[in-house]
This record gives sequence, C-alpha cells and structure tokens, in this order.
Amino acid sequence: MGEYSVLIGGKAGEGINTAGLSIAALFSRLGYRTYMYFDYPSLIRGGHNYAIIRASEKPTGATRTPVDVLLAFDQNGIEIHRERIHDGTTVIYDASQVVKGEGYGLPLDRVLKEEKAPPITGNSAMLGALARAAGIGREVLDDVIRGSVPAKHLEANLRVAGRGYDAVDHVFTVEPLDAPALPILTGNEVTGLGLVHGGLESYVAYPMTPTSNLLHFLARHAEDLAIKVLHPENEIGVILMALGLAYAGEKTAVGTAGGGFCLMTEGLSLAGMAEVPVTIVVGQRPGPSTGMPTYTAQGDLHFVLNAGQGEFPRLVVAPGDLGEAYAWSATALSLSWKYQVPAIILTDKTLAEGAYSFDIGAVPPLPDREPKLWDGAGEYRRYVRTEDGVSPLAFPGRKGAAVKVNSYAHDEAGITTEASKDVRALQEKMLRKGESLSAELAAYPAVQVYGPHDAEKTVVCWGSEKWACIEAAERFGARVVQPLVLAPFPVRQWEEAMTGTGRVACVEDNATGQFARLLRQQGFDPGQPVLKYDGRPFEVDELEARLGEVFV
Repeated sequence: MGEYSVLIGGKAGEGINTAGLSIAALFSRLGYRTYMYFDYPSLIRGGHNYAIIRASEKPTGATRTPVDVLLAFDQNGIEIHRERIHDGTTVIYDASQVVKGEGYGLPLDRVLKEEKAPPITGNSAMLGALARAAGIGREVLDDVIRGSVPAKHLEANLRVAGRGYDAVDHVFTVEPLDAPALPILTGNEVTGLGLVHGGLESYVAYPMTPTSNLLHFLARHAEDLAIKVLHPENEIGVILMALGLAYAGEKTAVGTAGGGFCLMTEGLSLAGMAEVPVTIVVGQRPGPSTGMPTYTAQGDLHFVLNAGQGEFPRLVVAPGDLGEAYAWSATALSLSWKYQVPAIILTDKTLAEGAYSFDIGAVPPLPDREPKLWDGAGEYRRYVRTEDGVSPLAFPGRKGAAVKVNSYAHDEAGITTEASKDVRALQEKMLRKGESLSAELAAYPAVQVYGPHDAEKTVVCWGSEKWACIEAAERFGARVVQPLVLAPFPVRQWEEAMTGTGRVACVEDNATGQFARLLRQQGFDPGQPVLKYDGRPFEVDELEARLGEVFV
C-alpha cells in the first residue's frame, strides 16, 4: 500500500505520547518515513489524549482523516474517532474498558495481572497487537521495545508485548522498504540542535507549552552539547538574564510562547536599543490569554513583527519542517550576533511537538558567520557609527575597553544624550543595520516553491502548514509558495516565486488572515483566505475540500 495511518487514544497519564513514538519507531525500522501528531488537553490525568502516526514511502508532516488501525484504551478512544473508521480499519481495544467495540478486544487488566506488570505496560500490549495485525515480525517489535524502555522495566514490557502479539490475527502486511531507518525527532529537539550548531552557549527559559520540551531536551543533554541551561523564576527574568549573558559575550537563546513573549517585550525593546543580540524561540498556540495551551495556532505573527516600543530592526524566521528548523535556528542565532539585533524563530505547536523522521546529515553545510569584533586599536566606542550600521563588539574584561550598554538614546560611546543630531544619527544607524541584514538575506533561500513553478493556481502558506498544503495542492496541479523569512520580508524573492500566478489561496491557522495582511502591507495580493482556527492543523483531505472551493 505504501502508506499507513495508526491512531492510539486513551487518558492523559497512560503514556499515549510514548506509545505513539514507539509506533513511529516500529515503522521507521522498516524504512518508512513517519510523522506523529499528538493531541492532548491541558490535564495531567484524565481527558482524552491521542496520537496519529502516519508512515509513508516519502516524507510527510500532515495527517489524513481515515486511519488503518485504531488502538483504543477506552470507549472514548472509539467514539471520538468514529469519523476516522472505514471499512478497512482494524480496531484493537482494551476489553477491560471498552463496552461496545468491534474488532480485537485485549483483556488488558487480566494480562497485566497475570504478568505482574504495571498498568503503563498496557502500551506494549497494544504495540504488540499492532505488529501482529500488520505482519511485522516479533524480532522487530522486540528491538523497538529494547530501544525505548528502561532496563529495569524491559522484561515486563517484552512479556506484555508478546501477549498482545499473540492475541490478534495477521490482517495486512507492511512490506519493508529499501530505505534506512531514520531517527525520529521533534521540532523542539531539532530547533535546539540547530541553535547549538549556530554557536549557542547558553539557553534560558521558563517552561511554557509548546516550547517546554526544548528546555527539557537541552537541559538533559547540556553536558554533551557543552552549553549552559538556566531556568529563572519567570519570563521577565529569562529575557533579562539572556541579555546579561549576551553582554558578557555568551551566545544565548530563550524559548517561550505568546503569553511569555508578552512579558519579554520590554526586554526585546532593550535589546533593540542597546544592540544586544538575543534569539527568541516563540511557539504559537491559541490565545488570547491562556487560550488553549496545548493546541496549535498561527495567531502571533503581527505581535512578533511589531512587539516592543519604538523602531528597531529584527529578524523573524518561520520554519515549516525539521530541515528548515535546524538550518534557520542556526542562521537566526548567528545573524543575530553578526548584526546585533533580536532574532525570533516563530514556530507553533504542530511543528514544535510533532515527531518526524529526520536525517541531520542530509542538511547542507551551513556557512560560518562571525560577529564583528573590536580590533583593539584606539579608543573603544561601543556604538561607533559604521557604513553598515554594525559596531564592533567588545566584552567586559577586554583590556582597553569600557563596554557600555544603554537603554536610553546614546552617543557613539554609549553616553546618554538627547541632542537632536545624536538621536537622529542613532536611529539612522539602526536603520542602516536593518538594511544590511536585508541585503545579506537576499542571497539566502528565503522563499520556497513546491510543485510546478509555472502553475497558475497557487497556494501560499507559512510555517508547519506547508506539509498539508504541498499534498493538497497536488490534486489541483498547484504550486505552493512558502516564505521562511518574515522580517525583513524578502520582497524580490516573493515577486519571483509568484510570477504568473492566477487564482491564489492563502492557508493559515488563524481567524483574521494575518499572513494575508502582511502580504498586503508588502504590496501583494494574498488571494482567497483559507483559514482554520480551532487549535488543530489542517488534515490533507480537509484542506483538499477547502481548496476545491477556491480552485474549482
């Protein structure tokens, strides 16, 4: 068949995320490219969690509504997902909890009691049942379990998995592919690795979904990655600590979501005026206020583009897949230091917490970009005016340099001034720096085009929706145009990518068409809006139907 979709659902606290990753690993061992979307409420226990794993011969980052296998730990696991069940769906459920089920019922309570295994090992029984139904050998199953379960719980999980394996029939066959098994990584993990590749030395964050796992990942591997990871008391402390580290010469990044970024905006303006480089990862989720903390959105675009008081340049990038997350996280951090501007990596829950097959080795080598450093000659002036707007850096402790930083309007030495000529020169210096950054970005692949480059029908999108758009656009023979840089906006590249377009659909996860508004501000027609704002990403078949309203 070449493609399979599996859904596993149960209550929060039952290890659905871990089980989903094990299912993804099972397909990955057979050479498939996998993607996992994890849906969960903001609860520690209870509610309904589910993961959809899609395995395909080619890379993917979106789901379709129908599933081939449904694994249900309770009645909700079946009832909530009835629309996904079709004639070919294999349903496997916990007969201890499901009253009305059709398919294979596993008496998990009895199995766990007989095997003297803890409740969480029920996931292994489901994994074993899936492997048997899909014709996947026991040796592959056991190998996946050995790679994901701690040694002290390994034997119990292997026994329970075997019980699940023996409880169902061989229903269909997942044929192994002639392709290597790739690691499965989340967007947060790859963003972190990209930051490290870009020269990260310190990461500072307060936990906030969907970037909390970025903090946890970097903290867990801090020693191996040779970085410091700090967890201050709140987001205000985060941004100020990061600016202090950068002032001292440490390449620093922070992570947050929209609510935390609200608290950081004064620090963002300080970075702009003081010309202190800092990189901020902002994971979008629905708002306003707390909104739906564990779901996805693209509603913070204009907030990020315009945050802070006054006028100062910034770099804003929006990766849509793991390769882009890796390359542009590294690029954002290094360009932030080269031009001494804040850089923002704008992601979302879908990308940040989604799990994908990924080969870091396939990412092309990234160029080295070094900040402009003071050569030690003459008197050091922190804000000396230069042709490109970038002043050489020196750090405290450097012999012969008094390194000042100032949130007020200041002269070249960093001394507060309100003289009109100095204030005007300061503002013009910052503008020149923004122009220099924009000129350099012209040589980067800041806009991507997928599908026929000369197609009259065009889908424009940004961020993680690129995957659904690429697949859905194929049905209409349409091209897909996706910007990776949102500020400074790559006007020339966008013009080239949109040459010859006819009907245009603008796909976004927000209610007001924020990307469409940005395009209008840049002088472009965004076409027909195709919007979704329920906290979930587009599924491919859902988007196909919506695009049909525009193109047919």
